[in-house]
Amino acid sequence: MKFPTIGNIATTSVVSIDINKTISDAIKMMFESVHRNIIVIDENVFRILTVNDILNIKIQNVDLNNSLKSLRLSTVSVAHKDKNILEIVDYLNCEIEYICVTNSDGSLHGLVSHTDVTSSIDPETLMDNFCLQDFLKLSRRAKWVNKEMKTLDLLEEMIKNRYESVMIVENFKPIGIFTTKDVVKIIKHNEDLELPVSNYMSSPVDTISKNCSIKEALAFLKEKHYKRVVVVDDNGDMSGIITQKELISLSYSRWAMLMKEHHDELCQINASLLNKSKKYEAMASTDPLTGLYNRNKFLELYLSSYKTMAERDNSMSLIIIDIDYFKKINDAYGHNVGDEVLVKISQELQKTLRNIDIVCRWGGEEFVILLPATDIDNALFLAEKLRVHIEELNIDKIGRVTASFGVTRVVKDDDLRSIIERADKALYEAKASGRNCVKASF
Repeated sequence: MKFPTIGNIATTSVVSIDINKTISDAIKMMFESVHRNIIVIDENVFRILTVNDILNIKIQNVDLNNSLKSLRLSTVSVAHKDKNILEIVDYLNCEIEYICVTNSDGSLHGLVSHTDVTSSIDPETLMDNFCLQDFLKLSRRAKWVNKEMKTLDLLEEMIKNRYESVMIVENFKPIGIFTTKDVVKIIKHNEDLELPVSNYMSSPVDTISKNCSIKEALAFLKEKHYKRVVVVDDNGDMSGIITQKELISLSYSRWAMLMKEHHDELCQINASLLNKSKKYEAMASTDPLTGLYNRNKFLELYLSSYKTMAERDNSMSLIIIDIDYFKKINDAYGHNVGDEVLVKISQELQKTLRNIDIVCRWGGEEFVILLPATDIDNALFLAEKLRVHIEELNIDKIGRVTASFGVTRVVKDDDLRSIIERADKALYEAKASGRNCVKASF
């Protein structure tokens, strides 16, 4: 299999406008073409006018007769049309989801988006047995709102946080989705923004099970022409959203990096090597007994979570858990029973935690949990909830066990060693206070 050039997969029917034109001209063009974004040509630079830009213009009452030059429009990455698709995957990790594809003279040949890249992926070369629920642990949790939320409030939040889509959820079940496509309709028809978002959301919502494979998710995207998959659990409750960007960056790009080194030689994927690769990856990142992440994988995921926290000014917390009197359990009942205790508690942690939470076996009878977008009060609440759940477990031969918890917050310019030390200090206080309790250290 030869990988296509980006010129071959690019969309050539691009809506573009010169930067000297007025904002009014651009909005008219956007509405007529029913596009959510249009390319603005600024001599040799390509910029993009997005729905969020239009919303800001509307909210700030900007004069529509001003030229597009007056706006601070983001630039779009540029690549020559003869570049191979493997060479441009990294481009799509940036905030703008498009790449302007140029001819040899620098003129605009077309546009490549996540949709174009997803459509060019051969699912047989991907991790067919890698389920969506595995991705949900790493992907950013989707924004959920109530159907009664005022549309204006939601639009302001979408601008502030640069949301491409928002889920409308009732009793944990997705009843609608609100995307930039809906925003375009609202602006075009000058709808009443004081009304609830339920008036403008797209409904019903097409969903996919968290047990589906990446191959099935890609087939779903291609069939429906969607930019994201809405994932639900076995009860139909909302689990999260996985975007095209995440599917590309979390699977395809990792595999493609290997291809870059031996482009022609490795264009044909060997199925047996791929299976071995999956096994080795699992061995390298998980604890063989509990199936939780191991310490090395935790450190890797911590760095990416910390970066996100710092960029978005989010809260983040960390919990250390230590099983009480675990040595006595091993001594009295043997290591097989001790292993069963570790497995039971691991399962309880996974059952209670959110998809975005990162839990690992830190070593021995200790576990560490990283809680993105969670302040210290909510972390303490969750730790107490976990403590009760563990105490209520009924384990064969030994009955009940307890655990002690140390909780701390993660702040900017903090290093993991200091964070662990603070959590350890809180854990020590919990042990000194009689065990089976939760303590915090700031």
